[in-house]
Amino acid sequence: MTDDVFGTAAIRDRVLAGWTAAPIRFREDANAEEELALGGYVDRLVIELAQNAADAAARAGVPGRVRYEFRHNILVVANTGAPLDRAGVESLATLRASAKRDAVHPVGAEAGVEPGGDEADVGVGVAADGGGVRGSLLPVGRFGVGFSAVLAVSDEPVVLSRGGGVRFSKADTAAAIAAVGSGGLDDELRRRDGQVPVLRLPFEAEGEPPTGYDTAVILPLRDEAAAALVRRLLSEADDALLLALPGLERIEIETDDTHRTLEDVESRWWIHRSAGVLDAAEREELLADRPTEERARPTWSVVWALPRGADQAATAVVHAPTPTDEPLSLAALLLATFPLDSTRRHVAKGPLTDRLVREAASAYAELLHRRAADGEDVLHLVPTGLAAGALDRMLREEILHRLPEAELLHAVTGDLLRPKAAVVVEGADDNFSTILAPIVEGLIRERREDRKALDALKTRRIELAEIVDQLGGEESPTWWRALYGSLTNLVTDALLRESLGTLPVPLADGRLVRGARGLLLPGPEIPVDILAAFGTYGVRVVHPDAVDPALERLGAISASPRSLLEDGAVRTAVEHSADADDPDAIAHAVLSLVAADPAQAGGLWWLSDLVLRDADGDLVPANALVVTGSEAETVLDADEVAPVAGDLVERYGLPALEAVGVLSTLGVVTASDVTLDQLPEALQDLDAIDDWAYDVAPDGSRYGVTVGELPAIRDLDWITDGNWPKALQILGSTPELRHALVTQVRVVGPDDRALGVPSYAAWWIREHVLLEDGEPLAGRADPDAEAVLASFLDPAPEWTAELDPEVRIAVGLVREVGDLDADGIGLVLDRLADPEREVDEASMLRLWNRLGTLALFPGDSPEQVRVLDLDGRTRVTGTDDAVVVDGPMWVQRADLGGFVVGSGAAADGLGDLFDVPLAQEVAEGKIDGAGAEAEVPGLVRELVPEVPAMWWEHDELTVDGVEVSWWVDTDGAPHAATFDGLAKALAWSAGRWDRRHVIRAVLNEPHRSVELLLDAVYD
Repeated sequence: MTDDVFGTAAIRDRVLAGWTAAPIRFREDANAEEELALGGYVDRLVIELAQNAADAAARAGVPGRVRYEFRHNILVVANTGAPLDRAGVESLATLRASAKRDAVHPVGAEAGVEPGGDEADVGVGVAADGGGVRGSLLPVGRFGVGFSAVLAVSDEPVVLSRGGGVRFSKADTAAAIAAVGSGGLDDELRRRDGQVPVLRLPFEAEGEPPTGYDTAVILPLRDEAAAALVRRLLSEADDALLLALPGLERIEIETDDTHRTLEDVESRWWIHRSAGVLDAAEREELLADRPTEERARPTWSVVWALPRGADQAATAVVHAPTPTDEPLSLAALLLATFPLDSTRRHVAKGPLTDRLVREAASAYAELLHRRAADGEDVLHLVPTGLAAGALDRMLREEILHRLPEAELLHAVTGDLLRPKAAVVVEGADDNFSTILAPIVEGLIRERREDRKALDALKTRRIELAEIVDQLGGEESPTWWRALYGSLTNLVTDALLRESLGTLPVPLADGRLVRGARGLLLPGPEIPVDILAAFGTYGVRVVHPDAVDPALERLGAISASPRSLLEDGAVRTAVEHSADADDPDAIAHAVLSLVAADPAQAGGLWWLSDLVLRDADGDLVPANALVVTGSEAETVLDADEVAPVAGDLVERYGLPALEAVGVLSTLGVVTASDVTLDQLPEALQDLDAIDDWAYDVAPDGSRYGVTVGELPAIRDLDWITDGNWPKALQILGSTPELRHALVTQVRVVGPDDRALGVPSYAAWWIREHVLLEDGEPLAGRADPDAEAVLASFLDPAPEWTAELDPEVRIAVGLVREVGDLDADGIGLVLDRLADPEREVDEASMLRLWNRLGTLALFPGDSPEQVRVLDLDGRTRVTGTDDAVVVDGPMWVQRADLGGFVVGSGAAADGLGDLFDVPLAQEVAEGKIDGAGAEAEVPGLVRELVPEVPAMWWEHDELTVDGVEVSWWVDTDGAPHAATFDGLAKALAWSAGRWDRRHVIRAVLNEPHRSVELLLDAVYD
């Protein structure tokens, strides 16, 4: 037995006596200890023992060290510092009564700050470096219950110190209670199923702490669940322990498979500490609602820690100073002496908490200021978004109340600014901000991710457009070029480009205008004298020293010959060139631009208004000039055009003159996205263009009718009558002209239906070109027309045979029935009904086949029509004495009148064309008599499987009282009075009219059956 140096026996006697006298006290102590062990301190073992170690080091005035060693299901926690003493043992055996109530440890210049502590001073104190204070002290161990955390994992905790040892035991406590022999205690023990307050009865213990340490807590673990909890808590231990407990300088953690050391915490964290002592008035105000022993400690302390590296992260809870359950959304670690509620997990509401929130906010603002002063960007540390809890919300509100007045932001000029004094230009990037810095006071840069933080700091924002509107002064063109160069990134954003719409731009003439859109950026290929010629018309050119690519993104135009020609001022100069003071100067400027690249003038139809000198020196619009000796001169009316001056051709070249409208051949004007009810300017000078639009528009209305691309040959009305043979040869041999003539135009109506119509040139020629006899060229027979069709049309002139066939069709010559227009069809029908004309039967049949497929119809149906008789001859008769027969059996019906013969859709077309009914519309087609049913010969069915199995034989077959040789009734049944008729009836009923001859051969010559079957193999 060892000496009972800590008087544990006396403590046990006092406690047992109290329990015996009042068993209810035993019950109270058991409940309180169980509540702590299973509730508030269930996962605080590592923290509470580290706190005890720091407290012991502080009492001894030495650097604190603590070692956690977990092996063989036993946790040993050894620490340096003041050893366990008698008062400490009494504290361990007493709930909610710290042994360090009167201990106060001054911390440097501040007033003395009581570190607090826990039951046995095996815990936290002031952190010091070689006797010097590392920072403000965080009081800990304030409640006298922390050691109860060991009960979460062990029923037999032991504390060994240099001055002796003490142990606690669930089993020995139960035995001691039983030994008292108190009925009341025995009864309570039974009711609690042997559950006793372990830490109320201390027992003396033998042993020494590990070498190099002053105290050790030994915890044999209760079970595997306790071991799992210890492993987790040890793995979670991190720098927050050292930050919360500055009295510790080193923590070692060793298990079977790991060994970690925590030390030198300031190398991994930026730390800011503040502390103070409440004066008498503040104590009365702030501590009135706190317990008595807390009111005796009027000190407060706040520590903020920011991780120095990406591998460090702040615990997302408030520490008071050890972890609570209060969430913290800031990217920093907060350790402060917040008052806690009875669970020791949450910060208690009240004036003291409010005061500490304000102190924490001030300390946070100072921490961010120091980091900013060291050159760090701290905007990511500004609270934004939603708070994580009530305390977090209070902290964020107070922080955001102070940060706007703290110098946190780096100005573009390098100064450190208060957010309230700073300015953000919306959308400005680093380059643009650098240029603006000298003229915008307090300007800071903004990244996209900083926006919420700057808004939270109430930093003033200025719209980019507002800054742009304020620009403009005596700056040099080179300064403006630097400004434009800084816009490289901004001008890629459509919204920002809109804000830069009024950006000032210096011009070559010394003016400063707002907005780059439409300005011309001069290039070396454009001589200055050309620009000068257009100056009086408002051409605006950027000063050469201010030119930058960003201006082009803002709407300025590189002054290429094409862009300059497209400038509205240049168009004005061209259109008014006849009235200019110096028309030749305008002509020179325009032709010089065009000559640089004649292709660039394409589509600028108004260039043809440019006045140039003709061969006589007179001023004439370019579109009324021709090149001497050219095709245009040979076909166009000399009263309408004049030859261009020869020196202009020599100086600028023929391509340049042609590009502005001077004609060497016939010209083409092209327009895109044309609406027929609003023709573009480029087309309005074309002769009869409105009439063409009306004629080609669907249903005669051109409203809502569009054309994607419309090429039109100009000056057709200037071609003299005798020159059309030559003109048409030119149109057919020049690709661009030929395309504009022969290619149909695709018009789209309001209902989105597309329709191909004649080109403008084809329509104009058909409508206006007359031959020597005064009759139109259009509608005459093409040299290659079918003979039967040509016989009904006037012949085309012989010279048309030399034209391209497509050109002949385009100008209205008729090669086949489908080429006829409505008037041409009417002419053919009239001549077809002329009795004086001889038309053979074969030609008539071919012509009917063509006419039946027409989609066009003449205005009036003919009164006379050419028909076939039963004898196969053609004759002319009235339409009331004609029928259209669409099947061969109707040809047997001479009683119906003359026949217009057609098949399928062609028959319907002929009926509509001649206004003549179908045969079945005027005759019932009913068979008289029943006939005798007979079987179709097997050989016929083998050769033509589609024929029906039965047919009906008649000695005399009549339909509607008219004798016929065969018929097929409405049910498809074949009837016949002859073998030849049977062959036709079977073929027609089978839908195999092409097999009628084979069927007839089988019926008439059955001995040829083998021959016919053999032939059928190769059908």
